[in-house]
Amino acid sequence: MKHAGLARKAAFSLILWTLLLLGLMVIGGFVAVFIGSFLVTAATLLVLLWAIFVVFTLYFFRDPNPRVPSGPGLVVSPAHGKVDVIDETTVEEFIGGRCKRISIFLSVFDVHVQNAPVSGQVAHYRYREGKFLNAISSDCAAHNENALFGLECASPTGVRLGVRLVAGLIARRIVPWAALGDPLERGERLSLIQFGSRVELYLPLNAEIKVQLGDRVRGGETVVATLS
Repeated sequence: MKHAGLARKAAFSLILWTLLLLGLMVIGGFVAVFIGSFLVTAATLLVLLWAIFVVFTLYFFRDPNPRVPSGPGLVVSPAHGKVDVIDETTVEEFIGGRCKRISIFLSVFDVHVQNAPVSGQVAHYRYREGKFLNAISSDCAAHNENALFGLECASPTGVRLGVRLVAGLIARRIVPWAALGDPLERGERLSLIQFGSRVELYLPLNAEIKVQLGDRVRGGETVVATLS
């Protein structure tokens, strides 16, 4: 008969289209579950990494109160770290010639707050831009970004000391807290260098060095020299 089977054909066509639609929905559901699972995993990983970053940042920027020793002529370490250079050098700026040098390397695990080595006054300050060579190299101070504090001692009067802050490969910011003309007490907080860096202490030639190469020192606490 004419048009026989067309109704069933229409039914099968409708079933086929709904089957395709159902299939797309099922596939879309699996894709959504996969993407959702991936996003949940990625978000969890990011939160974990952020938590690690927060803990490390709080650890890195720790700022303990130093137990400052008392006594005449004591020079305490200006930084936390490892003494890797003890020698004589020439510093014309502020020091005006030959001096003794104690250089301290700060790893990313050391406290990065610097302390005044003596009581006195900030008589000189100069910041200089430069490179960001690895601070583990003792000669990086000649090339890297650095800042020099010139200090005039309160006792013995007239004695000049220098503290040079040297940025390193990771450290990209020197943050001075003391300003020109400020009075300082021994052990007082002086500055901050963010991440691995180096600090150099310049002393008169008659200063008596009290530390050795390889010694670990604590800023504001460890006596590194005495002045007469």
